[in-house]
Amino acid sequence: MKESDWKRFKALRQLALERYCERVLLDIGCVGADAGKSQHERYLDIYRLIHDRDEELGRAFNGLSRSKAVGQIALIRSLGLFSDEEFAGFSEELRSILGLYGSAE
Repeated sequence: MKESDWKRFKALRQLALERYCERVLLDIGCVGADAGKSQHERYLDIYRLIHDRDEELGRAFNGLSRSKAVGQIALIRSLGLFSDEEFAGFSEELRSILGLYGSAE
């Protein structure tokens, strides 16, 4: 991984993490507001949601290292946490490796 890509990833990683957490908190709010379920059902749904999302968060963000960065960039991109413009700032080489060419597919 080029030094410029590594620096870009480190700079964008926190922004992507904030976006991820915001998304999870919005999902929790929706689950918690589901009046069609009991309090206990909503609690269990929130618990499962947090458990599942925590595993995903770990794969995408835990262990900041160059050896994990390409995989984490791919996952973060697949989760829609980098804008097209942000992703386009990575080198063409890295975008080609990821096979995404700057589009959110």
